[in-house]
Amino acid sequence: MVYLVKKLLSLKLKGTFKSTQVHASSPPNTTIVNTIGSSSIARAKTMLPFGLPKTDHLEPTIEPHLKPIQLVETLADLYRRLGTSLESEKSLICIEQYSILSSLGDPKLLRRCLRAARQHAFDVHSKVVLSALLRYESREDEHGGVSPMDCSSFILECPKATLESGCDLNSIYDHCKCYQECTNSADAQISKEDELLTLEEDSDISFCVGNEEIDCVRSKIAALSTPFKAMLCGSFIESKRSKIDFSQNGISVELMKAVDLYSRTKRVDMFSPKIVLELLSFAERFCCEEMKSACDIQLATFVNCMEDVLVLIEYGLEDRANVLVASCLQVLLRELPSSLHSPKVMRIFCSSEARERLASAGHASFLLYYFLSQVAMEEDMMSNRTVMLLERLKECATLKWQKALALHQLGCVWLERLEYKSAQCYFEAATEAGHVYSLAGIARSRYKQGQQHSAYKLMNTLISEYKAVGWMYQERSLYNTGEDKIADLNTATELDPTLSFPYKYRAVSKAEKKQTTDAISEIDRIIQFKLAPDCLELRAWFFIAIEDYGSALRDIRAMLTLEPSYKMFNVRLSGDDLIDLLNHKVQQGSQADCWLQLYDQWSSIDDIGSLAIIHQMLVNDPWKSLLRFRQSLLLLRLNCKKAAMRCLQLACNLSSSEHEKLIYEGWILYDTGHREEALVKAEKSILIQRSFEAFFLKAYTLSDSNLDPESSSYVIELLEEAIRCPSDGLRKGQALNNLGGMYVDSGKLDQAANCYMNALEIKHTKAHQGLARVYSLRNQQKAAYAELSKLIEKAHNNASAYENRSEYCDSEMAKNDLNMATELDPLRTYPYSYRAAVNILLSEKFNQYSHPALLWVVLMDDQKETEAIEELSKAIAFKPDLQMLHLRAAFYESTGNLNSALCDCEAALCLEPDHIDTLDLYNRARDQAIRPQQI
Repeated sequence: MVYLVKKLLSLKLKGTFKSTQVHASSPPNTTIVNTIGSSSIARAKTMLPFGLPKTDHLEPTIEPHLKPIQLVETLADLYRRLGTSLESEKSLICIEQYSILSSLGDPKLLRRCLRAARQHAFDVHSKVVLSALLRYESREDEHGGVSPMDCSSFILECPKATLESGCDLNSIYDHCKCYQECTNSADAQISKEDELLTLEEDSDISFCVGNEEIDCVRSKIAALSTPFKAMLCGSFIESKRSKIDFSQNGISVELMKAVDLYSRTKRVDMFSPKIVLELLSFAERFCCEEMKSACDIQLATFVNCMEDVLVLIEYGLEDRANVLVASCLQVLLRELPSSLHSPKVMRIFCSSEARERLASAGHASFLLYYFLSQVAMEEDMMSNRTVMLLERLKECATLKWQKALALHQLGCVWLERLEYKSAQCYFEAATEAGHVYSLAGIARSRYKQGQQHSAYKLMNTLISEYKAVGWMYQERSLYNTGEDKIADLNTATELDPTLSFPYKYRAVSKAEKKQTTDAISEIDRIIQFKLAPDCLELRAWFFIAIEDYGSALRDIRAMLTLEPSYKMFNVRLSGDDLIDLLNHKVQQGSQADCWLQLYDQWSSIDDIGSLAIIHQMLVNDPWKSLLRFRQSLLLLRLNCKKAAMRCLQLACNLSSSEHEKLIYEGWILYDTGHREEALVKAEKSILIQRSFEAFFLKAYTLSDSNLDPESSSYVIELLEEAIRCPSDGLRKGQALNNLGGMYVDSGKLDQAANCYMNALEIKHTKAHQGLARVYSLRNQQKAAYAELSKLIEKAHNNASAYENRSEYCDSEMAKNDLNMATELDPLRTYPYSYRAAVNILLSEKFNQYSHPALLWVVLMDDQKETEAIEELSKAIAFKPDLQMLHLRAAFYESTGNLNSALCDCEAALCLEPDHIDTLDLYNRARDQAIRPQQI
């Protein structure tokens, strides 16, 4: 015990952080919350030298995003504007959509916005910024193995394609030319003979530089620019002379020879970078636009790294060389975030004349500073560089939403820097620009300045004037006391169960009352459907307080899987340091023991436990790509998409063989929407080595489409081939489960049942769900219900099991199961849809106009469309899901509320423009609105 105390006190407790910490507003505190009785206080002090967090020090962050009060209406408006705007305006509308949807935190949705923005981008500058932003979001080079300037082989992210102006609306998933460039040198270059012939043309004028004469062709030099033409062929005295003195013009002999050679060949690729730079300045000085363009393009090819950028960008800015500056900018953006740590780079973006210089070269924009400031905020929200970049963002803002965003984010930064008056000023300006959510920032700033009653009144007014949403009550709770505070927090959770602060506050409040077990149960409520590092950290402290060190260690390992650099105890302790301490309290197993534990945890669908075990295994074997791949699978299952992609990319970078690397590249392509390319990777891997993962990838990718009988048979063959290849039970169980699903879809129920039973024999617990489906198709509903009951008993995460079991019982039991599913995971959409649909009477009118998915209604009542719409609206308020928007639109249509139906359809199509069912409903509702007399 003494050893642990000394070791903990000797730790270096410095570092940076990215996520919201549990003690976000807590000053240094050594008070221990007495949660477990006096006999264990000493032991608690050993592992909790800084104490548990206290309710007085907890508060939620003001999110640095645009948060419209009426999100559905805002999305609908965006969709309409995209449909009617000029092509040149669409890219920026997509960025507005990206900024609004950022608060939802769905990486795939955000990537779709960025792709659309890049697809519609026409100018080189926008293409450079958006291409780099797409690459940054995917974090391809975060763990090495990939150079920032490497081409992904897709046109939207290709560094060469971005330097070409114009857009191709059909190119969103197309390959670029990089990987197919194999041009014959004889075609690419002027032949030696032709070049000599060109140079042999008789000279008729000489330019004198010092003691040397450079023989040139008058007509060729005159053709370089209008000033040269006027000088050599006009009324100037030089037009009569055969020798012209250029000695006083600061031009070297080498430069003049290069000018002559260029005038004859129209080429600059034979010159050194130094000469091309001199030619660029010459062209700018004498208005030689064609020469300037050629030099600009050639110099851009010399830019490959930061060192090149810092030398060449000054020339580009000085001579307004658009392509050269674009190429330099591209390297800087693709080197983010590290490039922002260079003072020289910051001067390029933030010096007093920076914006004017970039603008003169066509490279100062709101889009550029939006990207830079977001990266800076992720790195260090309170840094001076963040403030400077946001100030430039504000200067570049021209549209109302741009001004609101820049001002709101400046308010957030100054609030974090404890400069409350400045924060209040920015939040007030953002509110004047139309951003209602910034009122929460005003209230917080006033509260921090001791104006609690003023803050309370402001939030009270906001709640009374607008349709209430969860964050309003969450914010007001800060300025309330006693039971009123808890009531506001409960209302916030009811309106928006995804807000983590109410759970954390209630949990800490229970801990302060010495109810630690209840505190754990409270924080469990959100952890079971929304995994976040700060919630895992809090639960770990509670486990330490009751001396359950094994559970604490599990949570800390899972936390570090989500965010490896996460700092604990208000940024005073790293997770790795605490793991070292807890390892003395928990018996450590061998790698073989870990595999056995992983098998058990995976089988019981304990995803957090599985993440923790893999984290432990990676400590012993950090270069194991297979473990990184397993991490990514678990993180996807937990809906942690960004962390999952990071682990998958790391697995790819750590691959020990070509066939393995192809598999991981295939999954990356599949997860980013490149289905055909993923298939190619799988097939290449199979050609090198027939493996389980290669066949499984190919089968999985092919099955993600509407399959005809022949295609289904082929997928079945691939899965059977995968199962015959060596693998462990965890993956074979998944393949058997998928194979069973294919057999069910093909009507082969006996084969499907065999697959599911074989999967269950190797502890693939989810096979209970497939077997239940087989029983149901055989009209054995009781057996199906019993099968899912087994899954509920075995599974640690069982919300989906309750949801599925509701299909195999009477309406009252189904309602109970779906209520339980919602309680366990409020983000699941089916229960809301079911509860909405059971209120609808399937009248002839409704059958005619509503979506076919509603035909599964099993409980009828008298015309309860309003209740149905309200049920869906509960979920849409905190999760604007495509399917729920579609369903509510169908309900609106059935009641004749066509304007609301159209609004929901437009919002849904803003999220997924190609959703066929919603497009059909939208067109139908629009036709009805145009021709109501025919309805």
